[in-house]
Amino acid sequence: MRELVRTNDVVLVSAIGALLDSANIHHLVLDQNMSIVEGSLGIIPRRILVHEDDNREARQLLIDAGLEHELRPDV
Repeated sequence: MRELVRTNDVVLVSAIGALLDSANIHHLVLDQNMSIVEGSLGIIPRRILVHEDDNREARQLLIDAGLEHELRPDV
């Protein structure tokens, strides 16, 4: 799995999830339920991951959508 985005913005997480779904790119959102632990403060960022094989396509999708600035470095 490769990390695409790390953010505290739940609206952005939802929007990126919708983009990936529309392109049939399976993804995983980690730390989504950490608000229970942190007391709903939103201080723990959510991470969006995709399979290694979908990484390039997912990155290009976000670039085309104008979200390049949200991408994590592709290590």
